[in-house]
Amino acid sequence: MDAQGPELKKELDATLQARRELGEEYESALVDSFLEKVDQRIDGAVERRLRRHLAEQQMTAARGARSSQATDSWGERFGFGIVSLVLAIPLSAIGGGIAHLPGLLAAWAGIVGVNVAQVLRTNPGLFRGRRHGSGKGDDAWED
Repeated sequence: MDAQGPELKKELDATLQARRELGEEYESALVDSFLEKVDQRIDGAVERRLRRHLAEQQMTAARGARSSQATDSWGERFGFGIVSLVLAIPLSAIGGGIAHLPGLLAAWAGIVGVNVAQVLRTNPGLFRGRRHGSGKGDDAWED
């Protein structure tokens, strides 16, 4: 509004000068004209602020969507899978050697649990589908 301040002051000065020249009978028309110009400037400023605010919200939403997908890269999933399989070997040996079959099952339950937790972290809506009928008798899943 600082850049518009001098322009608004010039408009006010011109309105006052016109009032002096034209007399009191044109005062209300001059005031209405000046107030209309002020309203247009305020509307323009509000519109610019709203556009800027909406653009900032859209950028924030886009960054949020990108950041969640950026952590869900193929390399991260592949690396996590490889590390899980590499660690599964000694965990299986330790669990099977100490507690035999129950120990082996417990080790693999832990490995599967960690991998499921990783999948749910990177894809939070994966298991939240709703069933709907398409009218043809077949069931389909939708997100």
